[in-house]
Amino acid sequence: MRAIGMQRRAVARTAIAALAAGLALLAGLGLFSTRSTAQATARIAAAEQVTRQWGQVYLLIGIEYEQLVDFVRADSDVGRGPLLSSIGSAEENLRWLNAHGGPAESFQAQTLQNTYGGYSYTLRDLIDAQKRGDRERMDSDAKQAALSASALRKQASVNIARNNLEMGVLLEQTQRNNHRVLLAVEVISVIDLLLVVLCALVLVAYQRGTERQARDSRHQAMHDSLTGVANRNLLIERLDEAVAAAGGAGLLLLDLDHFKEVNDTLGHLVGDRLIQEVADRLTEAARHQDTVARLGGDEFAVVLPDIRSAEDLMAVGERILETLCRPAELDGYVVDVNASIGAALHPLPSGSATELLRHADVAMYTAKRNRLGVALYDAAQDENSTEKLTAGAELRNAIENGELEVHYQPKVRVGDRTPTGVEALVRWRHPARGLLGPDRFIPVAEQNGLIRPLTDVVLSAALAQSRAWREAGLSLPVAVNAGADCLHDLGFPAHVRSIMDLYDTQPGELTVEITESMVIADPCRAATILGELRELGVRVSIDDFGTGYSSMSYLQEMPLDELKIDRRFTTRIETEGSGRAIVAAIADLAHACGLHVVVEGVEHEETVAILDEIGCEAAQGYLFCRPRPADEITAWALTADRPDQTLVS
Repeated sequence: MRAIGMQRRAVARTAIAALAAGLALLAGLGLFSTRSTAQATARIAAAEQVTRQWGQVYLLIGIEYEQLVDFVRADSDVGRGPLLSSIGSAEENLRWLNAHGGPAESFQAQTLQNTYGGYSYTLRDLIDAQKRGDRERMDSDAKQAALSASALRKQASVNIARNNLEMGVLLEQTQRNNHRVLLAVEVISVIDLLLVVLCALVLVAYQRGTERQARDSRHQAMHDSLTGVANRNLLIERLDEAVAAAGGAGLLLLDLDHFKEVNDTLGHLVGDRLIQEVADRLTEAARHQDTVARLGGDEFAVVLPDIRSAEDLMAVGERILETLCRPAELDGYVVDVNASIGAALHPLPSGSATELLRHADVAMYTAKRNRLGVALYDAAQDENSTEKLTAGAELRNAIENGELEVHYQPKVRVGDRTPTGVEALVRWRHPARGLLGPDRFIPVAEQNGLIRPLTDVVLSAALAQSRAWREAGLSLPVAVNAGADCLHDLGFPAHVRSIMDLYDTQPGELTVEITESMVIADPCRAATILGELRELGVRVSIDDFGTGYSSMSYLQEMPLDELKIDRRFTTRIETEGSGRAIVAAIADLAHACGLHVVVEGVEHEETVAILDEIGCEAAQGYLFCRPRPADEITAWALTADRPDQTLVS
């Protein structure tokens, strides 16, 4: 595109330069024609004046001759006066020709002037002879004067004819020159006209190219490069238009659930493919008058003009969510697509485009936190918008300032209820909002790259507490959840070792819990890191088994020690026959791979009995103990032979 534009500009410059040269040539020809015509006119005028002088000479000599004839015929004093007054009348004209004519005219004038002088002398002599009465002299002079007059008139006539011929030649030459100039002007004018047309075509093409480039630039400035849907700039423009229109308007703000996990485990290329698939589905589900936009990352928005009620807005949101939340096959992986949608309505309660965006963001955060799918803005929940906007910076400060706390939830042996260890669970003691659970800030940590420093805080606190319990005579190994960033960092085992050395951690006292989806992006790297952790005496546990993307073959390929069955299977053990069968099958599979089985989410005694029958080694849940600070866990561990009596506290 740039090369074409440069080529067009070069053609335009060449055409303009040629046109300027043509116009300059036309101007030069016009100047030449003007000067040539002026010179020819001057020469013709001079020739005409010379011809007039010769004509006067011819006329005056003729008058002298007529006076001579009258004088001779009268033979008296009557004709003497007129003849005498006419003698030498052409002398002045001959002097002018001699002075102002060209070389040829001067020569002819001098020649004629000599003859004319003799002629004048003869006439005077004739008059003198008449006065004396010398008849013979008169006849002789009359004959001589008649011959001289005839000769003089012939010479004058020849000079007149010669000058007329020269003027004719000069006129013909001038006409030829003018014709050549006119022809040249016509040719150059045609060329200039063609150049003007060429310049116009080039300029029009250049203008169209510039307009097309401007349209393309605007399209790029207003659309997302990955998905082709509108970006934030166009969203704001369309949102302003919808708000300014007479009808109502709605806004849906959408954020994908667990997108970072997909991005980290399956790679950015698969993440981009997921973003493109989501954009396609949103475009398919939206109405033709709606605007689908990507705001960045995994966040999308849909502007809905002509929405007049919350019911209509929620209906559109539910339809979009239904279209969106279907499994997507991405480069051989089948990924569940889930999203949280926040909805806001104009003119009430959102009075402007800015409020629509803010209110939809609040509603989306509510939908994500409460797993509602689609949530309509509620003014009572508006405080969460400010919380979300400032949470990243606040969490970073919390990590640096020691505002994070680690609570612990015990794991107990199914057979005798004795503690087998604890799981470290982080909490945030927020100075304004009190104690916050991980669901309130772990997503913020993932979005702001704070998982690694947060893991370090939890790991250090857990190992320090484990040493304190060991020194107090309690054997409570700790389990710490590791993020995907840790599992992909080849330096993570060495980092863990440095913390273990700091707190003199013994082999078997630390368990690192990972999710099965963490290993799928790079199984070889994951296996290497997990193998190095096991060499340090760290146990490795698969957490939330059955909810990720990996296959069960990883149970054999990965260096693992423990498998934790997700609470979603546990809750169906008592109510569904298939629930018990699934848990039993998972336990048998784990035992076949030599893994210790821990069941999460245990809340009823009946569940414990079933787990004992199945052969599960350990259980974890509110039935035994809620997550609590370390000092309360210490007190609980001393009386751990009975179920937790403060289940609802």
